[in-house]
Amino acid sequence: MRLGARIFKTGLAVTFALYAAMWLGFEVPAFGALAAFFAVQPSVHKSLTLIWDQIQANIISAVLAIIFVLAFGHEPFVVGVVVVLIISINIKLKKEAIIPLAVVTAIIIMGSPTDDFINFAANRFMLIMIGVFCAFIVNMIFLPPKHENQLYHKITDTNEQIIQWIRLILHHEVDYHTLKQDMKKIRDSVIKLENIFTLYREERSFFRKHEYSRMRKVVLFRQMLSTTKKAKEILKSLSKHDNAVNQLPEEMSQLLQLQVDYLTNYHERILLKYMGKVKPQSTEDFYEEINNGKHQLINVFMTYHSDQQIEQDDWIHFLPVIALIIEYSEELEHLDRLVDGFFTYHTEDNEVKIREREMF
Repeated sequence: MRLGARIFKTGLAVTFALYAAMWLGFEVPAFGALAAFFAVQPSVHKSLTLIWDQIQANIISAVLAIIFVLAFGHEPFVVGVVVVLIISINIKLKKEAIIPLAVVTAIIIMGSPTDDFINFAANRFMLIMIGVFCAFIVNMIFLPPKHENQLYHKITDTNEQIIQWIRLILHHEVDYHTLKQDMKKIRDSVIKLENIFTLYREERSFFRKHEYSRMRKVVLFRQMLSTTKKAKEILKSLSKHDNAVNQLPEEMSQLLQLQVDYLTNYHERILLKYMGKVKPQSTEDFYEEINNGKHQLINVFMTYHSDQQIEQDDWIHFLPVIALIIEYSEELEHLDRLVDGFFTYHTEDNEVKIREREMF
C-alpha cells in the first residue's frame, strides 16, 4: 500500500482543524475535522478556485438549515428536504464538487439543535469554516503536489507496458489471457494520466515568466499523452486483428516488425531526451529511417494487395493497423520537434523538474 502526499495532507488538515477548534474553545472539534476532510483538494489551483465556492456553499447550506429548523423543526424528513434543495442548488450553479461539504454543513447544523438555536447554528458554522480554512492552509503550504514528476513517470510506465505488449504480439510470443488482463490496467492508467494532466494544466504560477515556461511544458505533455494514446490504439488494433497479422506474408511481417521496432525505440528515446539522458537533435537519424520504412511498408502492402496475395477480408482488417502506424509515426515526429524546440529556445526559462526514482 502506497501513502501519497494527498493522504498525508488530509491527515495533517484534520489534525490542524482539531487543534484549532480545541484552542478556540469549541465543544465538538470533530465537526471541524470532518469539514477539513471534505475540503482537501488535489492541487493548489483547485484549492484557490474552490475556497470561495466552499464559503458560498456553506453560507447557503447554513441559511437553509436555519430557516427550515425554525419553520418546520428538525425532523428527519425536514433534513432530507434541505439536503435535496442543497444538491439541486449546487447542480444548478454547476458546483457539483462542493456538494458533499455543503450537505455535511446542513446536517451538522440541523442535528440536535438546542433552545438557543441561532447561537448553536453559528457555533457549528464557525466550526465548519475552521475546518475549511485549515484545509486551505495545508493545501497552500504543505506538500504541494508535483504533477509534472507524476505525469512523466506515469507516461513512461504506461508506454513501457504498451510497447512491451506490441513487441510480443508482432513476434508471436504473446499470451492473450494475460494481455486481456493487462489491457484493462492500461486503460485505467491512461484515464489516470488524463486526470493528472488536467491537474497539471490547471496549475498556475505567480510569476508570468514562469507561467510561460509552464505552458510550453503543458503543450509538450499534451503531445506525450496523445502519442501514448496512439500507441495504445495500435496495441488494441493488433490484438483485435491478431489473426490477420499472423497470416501476413513473411516479407510483410518482417517489415512490419522492423518499422514498429523503429517507432517504439524512437518513442523511448524522445522521452529520455526530455529527461536530459539523450542529447537534443540526436534523434534526427530516426527521421529518415522511419520515413523510408513508412513508404516501404505502404508500397509492399499495396503490392501484395494488387497481386491478390492478401485475402480481401485480411486486407480490410489489417488496413486500420497500417493507418494507425502511420499516425503514430507522425505523432512521434511532432513530439520530437516539440522536445527539440523546448531545449533550443527560451533555454534560460525552460527547466525540467523531474526527479529520478529511487533505486532499491
